[in-house]
Formats: sequence, structure tokens, C-alpha cells
Amino acid sequence: MIANRRHILSGGTLLGAAALLPLPLRAQIIETGRYRVWTGMEVPLPYVGQVRPRGTAEISGSNWLLGCETLDRDFADYDQYKEFIAPLGIKRLRMQAGWAKTEKVKGVLDFGWLDHIVNDATSRGFMPWLQTSYGNGIYPGGGGTNLSAGLPTSEEALAAYDRWVAAMVTRYRDKVWDWEVWNEPNFGDNILNTPEMTADFNVRTATIIKRIQPGARISGLALGHYNRPWVDRFFKRLNDRRGFPLFDNMTYHDYVYNPDGNVHEVAQLRAQLDRYAPGMRLRQGENGAPSGAGGGRGALWDYPWSELTQAKWNTRRMLRDLGQDIESSIFGLVEMNYTSGPINRLNFKGILKSDATKRVIRPKTAYYSIQHVTSIFDDSLERITALEELHTLEAAGPKANAFRHSTDRNVAVFGYRNRKSGRHAYTLWLAENIPSENNSPNINEVGLVNAEIDTPVWVDIITGAVHDIPASQVTRKGNITTIRGVPLYDAPVVLAHKSLIAIA
Repeated sequence: MIANRRHILSGGTLLGAAALLPLPLRAQIIETGRYRVWTGMEVPLPYVGQVRPRGTAEISGSNWLLGCETLDRDFADYDQYKEFIAPLGIKRLRMQAGWAKTEKVKGVLDFGWLDHIVNDATSRGFMPWLQTSYGNGIYPGGGGTNLSAGLPTSEEALAAYDRWVAAMVTRYRDKVWDWEVWNEPNFGDNILNTPEMTADFNVRTATIIKRIQPGARISGLALGHYNRPWVDRFFKRLNDRRGFPLFDNMTYHDYVYNPDGNVHEVAQLRAQLDRYAPGMRLRQGENGAPSGAGGGRGALWDYPWSELTQAKWNTRRMLRDLGQDIESSIFGLVEMNYTSGPINRLNFKGILKSDATKRVIRPKTAYYSIQHVTSIFDDSLERITALEELHTLEAAGPKANAFRHSTDRNVAVFGYRNRKSGRHAYTLWLAENIPSENNSPNINEVGLVNAEIDTPVWVDIITGAVHDIPASQVTRKGNITTIRGVPLYDAPVVLAHKSLIAIA
């Protein structure tokens, strides 16, 4: 077995793979070798190499956002994990801006803690996405300070909230362009925050932001779980207030055990939004699976999760969102040590393992698997929007984009085209179930119409392994390409033109 190489992160420096000197006590290690993720899957294709991760500086833009939440309540420590952000290749970082942490004495706004984070993040080329959460208990009627929090209601508290938002936007308007209003106002069927009250609060906040920073990109809604009547009332009130032009996108969360299991709800949400703001973007603003089970640890707690099934869930959700043209945020970068509110234990959804002191221990499997996603799927690709499934590919038109597979299983398939070369990549996975520990492949025949994929490779997103597809397994007849012996399982794999994969 080939030994893993390592990148050692210490004091912001990325050291070479051959560094064998004694490590500093708090050195943080990112494995880079072939076996950093090993599932035991036997792939009947010639091995070529590994997907080479690409850092933030190598990627101009992408569909991805990264959750760096709960810093406002000190459930995590930015300085503990900041060195792990750039190797993920994600630029946009979601954070709560923390009114209660900033104003501990009435009328005194101390942004020192947030200055440190925003200044460091922007100096590294990251783009903070700041959320105006939560309330502030020093004011009567100041709203709650955690999940399921009620919005500020008193005249005094709302005036103070307005001052905080205005001061924050003024302070960061040259560094922060992305904002979000509140967080999960309907969490846990919260009856304090009515849809109408929440819509009014969204308009109030967005109006302040736009007055100071006209070019701001503002996210509204931040829906905790999908509830059609609640959304109907929110959108109607927002429309009545003529509030939609204030917003760039509407965000939702909606945790489900099968990452492919909320397609219908997302389509309903899209249709509801299109009634009032056709074409306005939807953004999946917070989602992820834990790597272990346990009550008090947040959504999806009662399933025997592992690091492997977490990685399968997260990458399926990322690539499902990409296939639906929905921006996708990963919750979250690090395990968060919740000490108050509905979640009151270490939240295992982080892709970095931590402990009760908020110290980062190591990357999990999902961290590495997400590196493989971000390396391949950046803004150099565009989605093939008219890709359809046909049982008889010969029936496809001469310019059609179509596919078929030889299994009766539910297979998620999406296609992408390189904007410059026109070459294609396709993602595929078995989508019918919650991710499992089973990695036995289902061997398939895949047919593609008008696929620009003349030197095909097969990529396992979980392990990053890249395998050649021998010419003897590829048949071309007219505009139909048939590839035999394609392994599929309940995690994403990629069929791509070899030139589209950065291979180490």
C-alpha cells in the first residue's frame, strides 16, 4: 500500500509532503495520498490517479457556499479552522453577524470580534455572507438569541436593531456584499414569527441594507423547513409590500434523510416563488448530514450515520442542487459545540472533527470528498439543461442530449459542458435510499446521445479515484456512445472527458 502524503497546516503555512520533522503540538494535517479515503470498493477499471484538489485561489467561482455558523454564540472558533477553508476551494462563507455579541451594553456597538473574522476572511480571498441574526436580550422585546428565536417586537428593540444593521453595513460595505435576513424564522413550527411579521422584518432589514449599499445581494426567507401555507403567506405579504426587488435570492434549508428526497418540495417552492418573482434564484442556504447519531445534536439525529454516509449525503446533496441550478451551502465546516437552545451537544454535521474545547482534530471523509466535487465542478462548466432519459436512444433527435442506463433502479443523472472546449461530464448515483455503508457496485451499461466524451474516465467522488474506461468497453454508433461496465452505487460517480479532471 502506498503511504499517504500530508499537507501540514501550521500558522497558515502549507508545508511539503516530505516533511518528516517533529510536528508542532497543534499542527493540523490534511492527507493527500491515494488512500486518504478508502471504501474497499473493487473497481473493474484501470486506475489512473486521484482527483487533484484545487484551492480557493485556483477557482474563479462555483456553485458552493460553506457554513461557518454559530461564531456569534461562541459554539465554534474561527481561528481554529480558518486554515482549512482555502484547500476546500470554496469562496463564500455563511456566518451569523451576532447583534447580541456586538451590543452587550445599550448603545455601545463593539465590532471587534467580527472585524477580526471579516478582515481575515477577505484577506484570504473569501467572501463573507453575513446574516442579521439573532435578537438581543438587553432590550425588552429584543427577540431570542438562538434557534427558534422570536423576532424583535418592541419599538425600542426594533430601533436598536435598525441601528446595528445600519452600522454593520456601513462598516463592511467595501468588504461584504452578501447578506441574509434572520435564520429559520419558522424553525420548529415557531408560532411567534408569523409569515406576515417575518416578511415585514425582511423588508425592514433589506431596506436599510440597500439604502447604504445599493449593490448589496440580499437573501430572504431562510426557511427552516418547508411548509407550503407558511411560504404562501410570506410571499404574498412580501409582494404586497413590493419587497421582491430588494432581494437577490430566497433561501431554504429543509433537512431530509435521503438527500434526494425533497425534490417535490423544492419544485413546489420554485413554483410558489415564480408566481411573484419569476426567475429569482433559489439558494439552498444550509444543509448537511451528521457523521454520528444522538439526541440533542440537531436535525437527522436518529439514524446510524458514519463518516462515510455523511460524505455520501453531502456530495449527493451538492450535486443534486447543482443539477437543479440551485446554489448550495454546506453545513458546516466544523463540528459546533452547542451549549444552549434546542441543540445542546456537539453537532456532528461538521466536516472537520472537533472537541468540546472547539479544537480542530482532523478532516473527516466528507472534507476530502467535497474537495473532489469542488475541483471538478466550478464555473468552467455549464449544465446541459435539456438532458432527458430515453429507453430507445435511436429515437432522439440529431441535436438532442439524452441518456439511458441498464438498471431499473432510481439513478440520478445530470450532464455538464465545458464552456470553452464543449467537452462533457456526467454525474450518476443510485438515489432511492438513505446513504448506506454498502459500497458494492451495481455494474451498468450507460448510453449517451451527442456526448463529447471521446476519452472517458470514471471518477469516484468519495475516494477521488480516477479510472480509465478501456476502448473495448466503448461503442460508438452515429451520435450514440455506449459505455459498458460502469460501476454505480449510492454515492456520486462521474463519467467525463479526461481533460476535465485535474489528476494527481
